[in-house]
Amino acid sequence: MSSHHNHVQTSPNPVDFSAIQHLMSDTMKQVDAEILRELSSDVALINQIGFHIVNSGGKRLRPMLVALSACALGYEEKQHVTLAAVIEFIHTATLLHDDVVDESDLRRGEDTANAIWGNAASVLVGDFLYSRSFEMMVSVDSMRVMDVLSHTTNAIAEGEVLQLLNINNPDTSEAQYIEVIRRKTAKLFEAATQLGAILTNQNQQTEQAIAAYGLHLGNAFQIMDDMLDYTANPDELGKNLGDDLAEGKPTLPLIHAMANSSKEQSTIIRDTIREGDRDAYPTILKIIVQTGSLEYTADFAKVEAEKAIASLSDIPDSVYKDAMKELALFSIERSF
Repeated sequence: MSSHHNHVQTSPNPVDFSAIQHLMSDTMKQVDAEILRELSSDVALINQIGFHIVNSGGKRLRPMLVALSACALGYEEKQHVTLAAVIEFIHTATLLHDDVVDESDLRRGEDTANAIWGNAASVLVGDFLYSRSFEMMVSVDSMRVMDVLSHTTNAIAEGEVLQLLNINNPDTSEAQYIEVIRRKTAKLFEAATQLGAILTNQNQQTEQAIAAYGLHLGNAFQIMDDMLDYTANPDELGKNLGDDLAEGKPTLPLIHAMANSSKEQSTIIRDTIREGDRDAYPTILKIIVQTGSLEYTADFAKVEAEKAIASLSDIPDSVYKDAMKELALFSIERSF
Protein backbone atom coordinates (compact mmCIF):
# COMPACT_ATOMS: atom_id res chain seq x y z
CA MET A 1 0.00 0.00 0.00
CA SER A 2 2.86 2.42 0.63
CA SER A 3 3.16 3.25 -3.09
CA HIS A 4 0.73 6.14 -2.49
CA HIS A 5 3.31 8.42 -1.07
CA ASN A 6 6.15 7.79 -3.46
CA HIS A 7 5.11 10.81 -5.48
CA VAL A 8 5.80 13.21 -2.60
CA GLN A 9 9.51 12.47 -2.53
CA THR A 10 11.24 15.73 -3.19
CA SER A 11 14.82 14.53 -2.94
CA PRO A 12 16.29 12.02 -5.40
CA ASN A 13 17.97 10.19 -2.51
CA PRO A 14 15.75 8.92 0.28
CA VAL A 15 16.44 10.63 3.58
CA ASP A 16 18.79 8.73 5.83
CA PHE A 17 17.31 9.24 9.28
CA SER A 18 20.12 7.22 10.83
CA ALA A 19 22.65 9.80 9.55
CA ILE A 20 20.79 12.49 11.50
CA GLN A 21 20.77 10.22 14.54
CA HIS A 22 24.49 9.62 14.11
CA LEU A 23 25.20 13.37 13.97
CA MET A 24 23.33 13.87 17.23
CA SER A 25 24.30 10.61 18.95
CA ASP A 26 26.64 12.07 21.59
CA THR A 27 24.12 14.66 22.69
CA MET A 28 21.26 12.16 22.61
CA LYS A 29 23.24 9.75 24.82
CA GLN A 30 23.44 12.56 27.36
CA VAL A 31 19.71 13.18 26.96
CA ASP A 32 18.97 9.48 27.56
CA ALA A 33 21.16 9.51 30.68
CA GLU A 34 19.32 12.59 31.94
CA ILE A 35 15.96 10.94 31.24
CA LEU A 36 16.90 7.86 33.26
CA ARG A 37 18.28 9.99 36.10
CA GLU A 38 15.14 12.10 36.30
CA LEU A 39 12.81 9.11 35.96
CA SER A 40 14.06 7.55 39.13
CA SER A 41 11.61 7.61 42.00
CA ASP A 42 11.42 5.67 45.24
CA VAL A 43 8.01 4.51 44.01
CA ALA A 44 8.87 1.37 42.05
CA LEU A 45 5.87 1.44 39.71
CA ILE A 46 6.90 4.87 38.45
CA ASN A 47 10.31 3.52 37.53
CA GLN A 48 8.79 0.49 35.80
CA ILE A 49 6.27 2.38 33.70
CA GLY A 50 8.64 5.23 32.94
CA PHE A 51 11.31 2.79 31.87
CA HIS A 52 8.83 0.84 29.72
CA ILE A 53 7.76 3.93 27.79
CA VAL A 54 11.16 5.54 27.46
CA ASN A 55 12.75 2.34 26.19
CA SER A 56 10.00 1.35 23.79
CA GLY A 57 11.83 2.45 20.67
CA GLY A 58 10.58 5.97 20.00
CA LYS A 59 12.46 8.09 17.49
CA ARG A 60 13.28 10.71 20.17
CA LEU A 61 12.43 13.28 17.55
CA ARG A 62 11.18 16.04 19.83
CA PRO A 63 14.18 16.08 22.18
CA MET A 64 16.46 15.82 19.16
CA LEU A 65 14.88 19.02 17.83
CA VAL A 66 15.86 20.90 20.99
CA ALA A 67 19.46 19.76 20.52
CA LEU A 68 19.48 20.38 16.75
CA SER A 69 18.15 23.92 16.99
CA ALA A 70 20.50 24.79 19.86
CA CYS A 71 23.48 23.42 17.91
CA ALA A 72 22.38 25.12 14.68
CA LEU A 73 22.44 28.41 16.60
CA GLY A 74 25.90 27.77 18.04
CA TYR A 75 25.01 26.73 21.60
CA GLU A 76 27.93 25.41 23.65
CA GLU A 77 26.55 24.91 27.16
CA LYS A 78 24.67 21.93 28.63
CA GLN A 79 21.15 23.12 29.34
CA HIS A 80 19.81 21.89 26.00
CA VAL A 81 20.24 18.36 27.40
CA THR A 82 17.95 19.11 30.34
CA LEU A 83 15.37 20.80 28.10
CA ALA A 84 15.47 17.96 25.59
CA ALA A 85 14.62 15.58 28.44
CA VAL A 86 11.83 17.94 29.57
CA ILE A 87 10.31 17.88 26.09
CA GLU A 88 10.49 14.08 26.01
CA PHE A 89 8.81 13.86 29.44
CA ILE A 90 5.98 16.14 28.33
CA HIS A 91 5.58 14.06 25.18
CA THR A 92 5.63 10.80 27.15
CA ALA A 93 3.05 12.11 29.63
CA THR A 94 0.72 12.97 26.75
CA LEU A 95 1.23 9.48 25.26
CA LEU A 96 0.33 7.82 28.54
CA HIS A 97 -2.83 9.89 28.85
CA ASP A 98 -3.63 9.57 25.14
CA ASP A 99 -3.50 5.78 25.18
CA VAL A 100 -5.93 5.72 28.10
CA VAL A 101 -8.31 8.15 26.38
CA ASP A 102 -8.08 6.24 23.08
CA GLU A 103 -8.17 2.83 24.79
CA SER A 104 -5.12 1.85 22.70
CA ASP A 105 -3.33 -1.41 23.39
CA LEU A 106 -0.36 -1.05 20.99
CA ARG A 107 2.20 1.69 20.52
CA ARG A 108 5.55 1.37 18.69
CA GLY A 109 4.84 -2.34 18.38
CA GLU A 110 4.73 -2.81 22.17
CA ASP A 111 1.87 -3.22 24.60
CA THR A 112 0.82 0.19 25.92
CA ALA A 113 1.34 0.93 29.60
CA ASN A 114 -2.42 0.99 30.17
CA ALA A 115 -2.69 -2.47 28.59
CA ILE A 116 -0.07 -3.78 31.06
CA TRP A 117 -0.63 -1.80 34.27
CA GLY A 118 -4.13 -0.42 33.79
CA ASN A 119 -5.56 3.04 33.21
CA ALA A 120 -5.18 4.44 36.71
CA ALA A 121 -1.44 3.78 36.88
CA SER A 122 -0.93 5.25 33.38
CA VAL A 123 -2.75 8.47 34.19
CA LEU A 124 -0.91 8.91 37.48
CA VAL A 125 2.53 8.21 36.06
CA GLY A 126 1.68 10.68 33.28
CA ASP A 127 1.03 13.21 36.07
CA PHE A 128 4.39 12.36 37.62
CA LEU A 129 6.17 12.98 34.31
CA TYR A 130 4.43 16.31 33.85
CA SER A 131 5.30 17.48 37.34
CA ARG A 132 8.87 16.20 37.08
CA SER A 133 9.27 18.11 33.82
CA PHE A 134 8.26 21.28 35.69
CA GLU A 135 10.88 20.62 38.37
CA MET A 136 13.47 20.23 35.64
CA MET A 137 12.51 23.36 33.74
CA VAL A 138 12.69 25.40 36.94
CA SER A 139 16.27 24.19 37.37
CA VAL A 140 17.19 25.88 34.06
CA ASP A 141 16.33 29.15 35.81
CA SER A 142 15.00 31.03 32.79
CA MET A 143 11.68 32.84 32.86
CA ARG A 144 11.42 32.65 29.06
CA VAL A 145 11.87 28.88 29.10
CA MET A 146 9.14 28.46 31.71
CA ASP A 147 6.92 30.86 29.78
CA VAL A 148 7.19 28.85 26.56
CA LEU A 149 6.83 25.45 28.20
CA SER A 150 3.90 26.37 30.42
CA HIS A 151 2.00 27.79 27.42
CA THR A 152 2.90 24.69 25.45
CA THR A 153 1.58 22.19 28.00
CA ASN A 154 -1.59 24.27 28.22
CA ALA A 155 -2.05 24.27 24.45
CA ILE A 156 -1.52 20.50 24.32
CA ALA A 157 -4.22 19.98 26.94
CA GLU A 158 -6.59 22.20 24.94
CA GLY A 159 -5.77 20.22 21.80
CA GLU A 160 -6.57 16.95 23.58
CA VAL A 161 -9.94 18.30 24.66
CA LEU A 162 -10.69 19.69 21.18
CA GLN A 163 -9.87 16.29 19.72
CA LEU A 164 -12.24 14.68 22.20
CA LEU A 165 -15.01 16.98 20.95
CA ASN A 166 -14.32 15.91 17.36
CA ILE A 167 -14.46 12.20 18.13
CA ASN A 168 -17.46 10.55 16.44
CA ASN A 169 -18.28 13.90 14.84
CA PRO A 170 -18.45 13.59 11.04
CA ASP A 171 -19.05 17.34 10.71
CA THR A 172 -15.50 18.15 11.81
CA SER A 173 -14.07 20.62 9.29
CA GLU A 174 -10.58 20.67 7.85
CA ALA A 175 -9.92 23.89 9.79
CA GLN A 176 -10.97 22.24 13.08
CA TYR A 177 -8.75 19.24 12.33
CA ILE A 178 -5.75 21.50 11.62
CA GLU A 179 -6.41 23.41 14.86
CA VAL A 180 -6.31 20.16 16.84
CA ILE A 181 -3.01 19.01 15.37
CA ARG A 182 -1.51 22.48 15.76
CA ARG A 183 -2.12 22.35 19.50
CA LYS A 184 -1.82 18.66 20.13
CA THR A 185 1.33 17.91 18.13
CA ALA A 186 2.87 20.88 16.34
CA LYS A 187 3.00 23.08 19.43
CA LEU A 188 5.48 20.77 21.17
CA PHE A 189 7.69 20.64 18.04
CA GLU A 190 7.53 24.43 17.94
CA ALA A 191 8.52 24.73 21.61
CA ALA A 192 11.41 22.29 21.08
CA THR A 193 13.00 24.42 18.37
CA GLN A 194 12.13 27.72 20.05
CA LEU A 195 14.04 26.61 23.16
CA GLY A 196 17.21 26.39 21.07
CA ALA A 197 16.77 30.06 20.18
CA ILE A 198 16.06 31.07 23.78
CA LEU A 199 19.14 29.26 25.09
CA THR A 200 21.30 31.13 22.59
CA ASN A 201 19.64 34.53 23.19
CA GLN A 202 18.60 35.04 19.57
CA ASN A 203 16.78 38.13 18.37
CA GLN A 204 13.03 37.88 17.94
CA GLN A 205 13.22 37.36 14.19
CA THR A 206 15.51 34.32 14.47
CA GLU A 207 13.50 32.89 17.34
CA GLN A 208 10.27 33.21 15.35
CA ALA A 209 11.89 31.66 12.28
CA ILE A 210 13.16 28.55 14.05
CA ALA A 211 9.89 28.24 15.99
CA ALA A 212 8.00 28.37 12.67
CA TYR A 213 10.20 25.54 11.41
CA GLY A 214 9.12 23.43 14.40
CA LEU A 215 5.45 24.26 13.98
CA HIS A 216 5.35 23.36 10.27
CA LEU A 217 7.45 20.25 10.83
CA GLY A 218 5.02 19.13 13.54
CA ASN A 219 2.06 19.71 11.23
CA ALA A 220 3.71 17.72 8.44
CA PHE A 221 4.58 14.95 10.84
CA GLN A 222 1.09 14.57 12.28
CA ILE A 223 -0.67 14.82 8.91
CA MET A 224 1.58 12.05 7.58
CA ASP A 225 0.86 10.05 10.71
CA ASP A 226 -2.84 10.29 10.00
CA MET A 227 -2.25 9.16 6.43
CA LEU A 228 -0.07 6.24 7.54
CA ASP A 229 -3.05 4.92 9.50
CA TYR A 230 -4.46 4.05 6.07
CA THR A 231 -1.34 3.18 4.07
CA ALA A 232 1.39 1.82 6.31
CA ASN A 233 2.71 -1.65 6.77
CA PRO A 234 1.37 -2.41 10.28
CA ASP A 235 4.61 -4.19 11.31
CA GLU A 236 6.61 -1.08 10.49
CA LEU A 237 4.12 1.32 12.01
CA GLY A 238 4.00 -0.56 15.31
CA LYS A 239 0.32 0.00 15.95
CA ASN A 240 -2.93 -1.41 14.64
CA LEU A 241 -3.97 0.02 11.29
CA GLY A 242 -7.40 1.57 11.34
CA ASP A 243 -6.99 2.78 14.93
CA ASP A 244 -8.22 6.24 13.96
CA LEU A 245 -11.26 4.71 12.32
CA ALA A 246 -11.96 2.44 15.27
CA GLU A 247 -11.79 5.50 17.56
CA GLY A 248 -14.09 7.54 15.32
CA LYS A 249 -11.38 10.11 14.60
CA PRO A 250 -12.17 12.31 11.62
CA THR A 251 -8.67 12.85 10.22
CA LEU A 252 -7.76 14.64 6.98
CA PRO A 253 -8.12 11.65 4.59
CA LEU A 254 -11.68 11.11 5.86
CA ILE A 255 -12.61 14.79 5.90
CA HIS A 256 -11.42 15.18 2.30
CA ALA A 257 -13.12 11.95 1.19
CA MET A 258 -16.45 12.98 2.73
CA ALA A 259 -16.38 16.23 0.80
CA ASN A 260 -15.33 14.60 -2.48
CA SER A 261 -17.27 11.35 -2.73
CA SER A 262 -20.78 10.38 -3.78
CA LYS A 263 -23.63 10.88 -1.35
CA GLU A 264 -23.72 7.13 -0.61
CA GLN A 265 -19.98 6.95 0.00
CA SER A 266 -20.03 10.05 2.17
CA THR A 267 -22.84 8.52 4.24
CA ILE A 268 -20.78 5.33 4.76
CA ILE A 269 -17.85 7.42 6.07
CA ARG A 270 -20.12 9.54 8.28
CA ASP A 271 -21.71 6.46 9.83
CA THR A 272 -18.30 4.87 10.41
CA ILE A 273 -16.99 7.99 12.17
CA ARG A 274 -20.13 8.20 14.26
CA GLU A 275 -19.89 4.57 15.34
CA GLY A 276 -16.12 4.04 15.29
CA ASP A 277 -15.96 0.86 13.25
CA ARG A 278 -12.66 -0.85 12.43
CA ASP A 279 -14.43 -3.49 10.33
CA ALA A 280 -15.40 -0.83 7.80
CA TYR A 281 -11.69 -0.21 7.13
CA PRO A 282 -11.45 -1.99 3.72
CA THR A 283 -14.56 -0.18 2.46
CA ILE A 284 -13.39 3.21 3.70
CA LEU A 285 -9.90 2.65 2.29
CA LYS A 286 -11.42 2.03 -1.18
CA ILE A 287 -13.31 5.31 -0.95
CA ILE A 288 -10.36 7.41 0.20
CA VAL A 289 -8.21 5.90 -2.56
CA GLN A 290 -10.93 6.68 -5.15
CA THR A 291 -11.36 10.28 -4.01
CA GLY A 292 -7.62 10.98 -4.16
CA SER A 293 -7.72 11.77 -0.43
CA LEU A 294 -4.39 10.07 0.27
CA GLU A 295 -2.66 12.21 -2.36
CA TYR A 296 -4.43 15.27 -1.02
CA THR A 297 -3.21 14.48 2.51
CA ALA A 298 0.34 13.75 1.35
CA ASP A 299 0.45 17.01 -0.61
CA PHE A 300 -0.86 18.93 2.40
CA ALA A 301 1.96 17.48 4.50
CA LYS A 302 4.47 18.25 1.75
CA VAL A 303 3.48 21.93 1.72
CA GLU A 304 3.98 22.05 5.50
CA ALA A 305 7.42 20.43 5.16
CA GLU A 306 8.35 22.98 2.49
CA LYS A 307 7.24 25.82 4.78
CA ALA A 308 9.41 24.33 7.53
CA ILE A 309 12.46 24.30 5.25
CA ALA A 310 11.76 27.85 4.02
CA SER A 311 11.65 29.07 7.64
CA LEU A 312 15.33 28.18 8.01
CA SER A 313 16.49 30.39 5.13
CA ASP A 314 18.10 33.05 7.34
CA ILE A 315 19.62 30.62 9.85
CA PRO A 316 23.39 30.31 9.26
CA ASP A 317 24.47 27.24 7.27
CA SER A 318 25.79 24.27 9.25
CA VAL A 319 25.56 20.48 9.37
CA TYR A 320 22.79 20.96 11.96
CA LYS A 321 20.74 23.16 9.67
CA ASP A 322 21.22 20.58 6.90
CA ALA A 323 19.98 17.89 9.28
CA MET A 324 16.90 20.01 10.08
CA LYS A 325 16.11 20.29 6.37
CA GLU A 326 16.59 16.54 5.97
CA LEU A 327 14.29 15.94 8.91
CA ALA A 328 11.53 17.91 7.19
CA LEU A 329 11.91 15.68 4.14
CA PHE A 330 12.01 12.59 6.35
CA SER A 331 8.70 13.64 7.93
CA ILE A 332 6.92 13.25 4.59
CA GLU A 333 8.87 10.32 3.16
CA ARG A 334 8.79 8.03 6.16
CA SER A 335 6.76 4.86 6.37
CA PHE A 336 6.86 4.54 10.17
